[in-house]
Amino acid sequence: MHVLSVISHPKPDAFTYAVLERFQAGAASAGHTNETADLYAEGFDPLMTARDMERFNDVAMIPELQAEQARVEQCDALCMIFPIWWFGMPAMMKGWLDRVWSAGWAYACKHDPKGSLLKPRPCTMLIPVGASAEMEAEWGCLERLDHIYRVGVMGYCGTDPINIHFLLDAAFEKGQHAAHLETAYEAGQTIF
Repeated sequence: MHVLSVISHPKPDAFTYAVLERFQAGAASAGHTNETADLYAEGFDPLMTARDMERFNDVAMIPELQAEQARVEQCDALCMIFPIWWFGMPAMMKGWLDRVWSAGWAYACKHDPKGSLLKPRPCTMLIPVGASAEMEAEWGCLERLDHIYRVGVMGYCGTDPINIHFLLDAAFEKGQHAAHLETAYEAGQTIF
């Protein structure tokens, strides 16, 4: 099977890239092929344009976005790897979703929560988080994000099943990185 990993981080030496490497090693160990969509390295433009909005009027997407959509169509599973910044995904990843997962391609533009137009495919999200387990226990933000990503974003666009791993206390090496990298490896092995 073919796995597309989409990564969003501006620094190639960030822990986020170590998570990508371990995930892909796990997927390869299970016999799967890997492709990486490195949004920063590839210079993806996350800014929604007036031209992009024409998709709501059945105007064809621009070639750059059609190429991104083809990558998604050709994969059997998807992995999204990005850090939490201000309790949300980075603008680059959000812009990729905004522009690529468009109406008329990913979902029907109508009031239908089951409006996906894409074939079901597994989706794993590996999300390094700076907050500690204690902070999360007090604040409870990640449970809400889990629901948003699972139901309002990826679930709305046909991904199934959805596995979300919030990798807590990952901003600095405090003894958690090894466990997080093992989680990433196992997620790659078991994505299907």
